[in-house]
Amino acid sequence: MKAPSPVLERTDRGIARGSRPWAKAPTPSTKPAKAITTNVLCFAIAAVLFALPLVYMLLQAFKTYTGFLQNPTGMPDPWTVESFSTAWRQGDFGRQMINSLVYAVIPDTITLILGVFLAFPISRGYFKRSNALYTFFIFSGFLPGGLIPLFIEARTLHLYNSMAGYLILTSLSGAGFFFFVGYIKGIPREIDEAAALDGCGYVRFIFTIIMPQMKPALATFAVFGFVHAWNNLILPLVMLSDAALWPVTRGLYSFFGEYTQNWPLIAAGTFIVAAPILLLFVLLQRHLVEGVAGGAAFGAQGVTAAPTGVAKTGQGEGS
Repeated sequence: MKAPSPVLERTDRGIARGSRPWAKAPTPSTKPAKAITTNVLCFAIAAVLFALPLVYMLLQAFKTYTGFLQNPTGMPDPWTVESFSTAWRQGDFGRQMINSLVYAVIPDTITLILGVFLAFPISRGYFKRSNALYTFFIFSGFLPGGLIPLFIEARTLHLYNSMAGYLILTSLSGAGFFFFVGYIKGIPREIDEAAALDGCGYVRFIFTIIMPQMKPALATFAVFGFVHAWNNLILPLVMLSDAALWPVTRGLYSFFGEYTQNWPLIAAGTFIVAAPILLLFVLLQRHLVEGVAGGAAFGAQGVTAAPTGVAKTGQGEGS
């Protein structure tokens, strides 16, 4: 029998004892200090790029129109809130805020619910050729929206210049579907089997078991969908001709004149329009990173077919 190699003996002894005698002793690292410096630098750059324009806009809103013309980059002198009251009254923001909330909340809620109901069976592989269907939905998300065909469709179906019609047109988007599929992949299949054995119906299973475990992902794309709907300007310009149906973005657009612009008034109106979005980010910021990271971690994986012999959720009696 061949004698064991000294190197192997040495390795085996090192592993058995939990040490490597020939390895160099660890040296003190300066990575934590460098990481802190890098984080501070990135925070300072982000503050300059993102926070400074907001601060500048807010300062302009407290100026008079004459004060802005005399010193457009300086501090307000005198300070006044007249632009805010004028913007609220001239833009009719009281009614338009309600319209924008309706246009943002209802389509966002419908889109999220439909996205979960569509993403769950595809992520579990309950459909034949789930990978091909998944690829089709992802590819369709990169196609541009056809505004002219959408306008013709709205006129043909009598959805033009109608709040209900506008809600129908904006409630069938697939925002977040890719991340929902990835997020559901991280939920164990054993939950599906246990729910099926207990007689839990499909609809009840989605609302009471799957959705509570998807709170970070749902909160993340609820924010994204809300911001997209709240800031939408082109579609209301095309689809809503009645001023009583306008959202806040359409009312803010009316502040821009053909020859002159009252920039303090525009700054005050812009801050009024942006305030609900800023408040939403503050309330849900802790869910944003977690939701995106959870979906992206599994989003690149293929859809796996359901194991043979596993009972699919929804075959129970209850719902």
